[in-house]
Amino acid sequence: MATTSSEEAGDDLVGKAKRDRESRKSAWARFVLFIRQVIDELGKVVTPTRSELINYTLVVLVFVIIMMAFVSVLDIFFGWGVSWIFGDGRSLFG
Repeated sequence: MATTSSEEAGDDLVGKAKRDRESRKSAWARFVLFIRQVIDELGKVVTPTRSELINYTLVVLVFVIIMMAFVSVLDIFFGWGVSWIFGDGRSLFG
């Protein structure tokens, strides 16, 4: 089975982290190693373009609006059902 370069790079990173962890035992050294790894990972972050950011924002807003409507409809029907079972059941909203 052939390995890709990304798998090899990941294995190399993991191996390097294990070697560093074994060679350094103090809490300060582990903290420094953690910070170094965090900085390495932050270097891999890709910032979205303006159009991608607008698209992602619109998708989230539409999803939230749809979920609000769905939960509101459920709330109305469950409220009506509870009113019908435990109350007078005459009114849907009051």
